[in-house]
Amino acid sequence: MPNIKLLLADHGELALLGLRGLFQQAPNVEIIGEARDPIALKALLVRHKPDVVLIDHATGGFGARDIREGLKRSPRTRFVAISHEPSSMVLMNALKAGAIGYVKKDCDLQEISDSVRSAARGQRFFCGKVLETLKRAGHDVERFVSDPLTCAPVLLSERECEVIGLIAEGRSYTRIAEALHLSAHTVVTHRKNIMQKLGVNSTAALVLYAVKNGLTSPNHFLFNEGA
Repeated sequence: MPNIKLLLADHGELALLGLRGLFQQAPNVEIIGEARDPIALKALLVRHKPDVVLIDHATGGFGARDIREGLKRSPRTRFVAISHEPSSMVLMNALKAGAIGYVKKDCDLQEISDSVRSAARGQRFFCGKVLETLKRAGHDVERFVSDPLTCAPVLLSERECEVIGLIAEGRSYTRIAEALHLSAHTVVTHRKNIMQKLGVNSTAALVLYAVKNGLTSPNHFLFNEGA
């Protein structure tokens, strides 16, 4: 069995030291390079075409865009994201960018190793803590794990942004329809399409998305809740 060519991408020297120690002891894994910034990552991807990149995209130095751009340079490479305490939005950004797996830095060492081996086989791998974060945010974890991932970014139309903002403000379908001069049926259809695009299955998750992306004020929503 050929060795898995692994590239480590993390801006922190301490994190790289720990990951290096883990995989230097792992059988059939060869660390072919370490990148501490996007420029080094691009160069190593082109030069070595690694099987797997284990990347911290969330704590500085790298971002989800580096996963997306990395796949353009080396389409056969699999990306596994690893970070400390990712929010559901941070998680989804990495997965939408093309990451095939996600683990946390406080996961069991065997779990981190398994994530790389699974990725090398083309299989998705998510630690339980990551799946729990997605579940708490309202994502349909069962469908999420079974459905194929897409690298396409989440794009909402101007009308969809208006609808999600009004939903987050606590307005009923009837009031949203009146405000936007639509039928209630059309509003329901927009909501369904929005939830499919975002990969969520609850109003709470829509509210979270709206607040984080500036589509509504969190104070406005809270005041309506208490009304």
